[in-house]
Amino acid sequence: MSTELVDAWVPGDPKAQPRPRAFARGNRIRMYDPGTAAAWKARVIESLRPWKPERQIDAPVLMVIEFYLPRPQRLLRAKDSEDPISCGSKPDLDNLIKAVMDAMTDDDWWCDDSIVVALCASKMFHSKGGSPGARILLRQLSEDSSVTFS
Repeated sequence: MSTELVDAWVPGDPKAQPRPRAFARGNRIRMYDPGTAAAWKARVIESLRPWKPERQIDAPVLMVIEFYLPRPQRLLRAKDSEDPISCGSKPDLDNLIKAVMDAMTDDDWWCDDSIVVALCASKMFHSKGGSPGARILLRQLSEDSSVTFS
């Protein structure tokens, strides 16, 4: 048994969570986040706000994310499909997912994203006439449920 928590569209150009960077100043090494995904993460938080529960989620959840990246000019020819096209190039899917999950953690959806026990994600170029963004589905699972993809 599951309870649907979110079925949302996040408009905008999906950005991947960048790797932390380091620099040395004197004898000290400092770490920082380049912040290149900050605007995207803010948009995720804003778009999910209507679905945010009053209390942090503390039960296992299933997450489905479909990323629609900007369609390159080379795929806008008349002979190219009108439908979304799989994207086998940068950004990496795992880093796109990480940005969404980090945004939800920062917005106190849960204490830790380790409660996501099942994840299904894809990235593709948006359809002709479509726009970039992400569809995010989140379902809370009961404690005794199991999830299999077969």
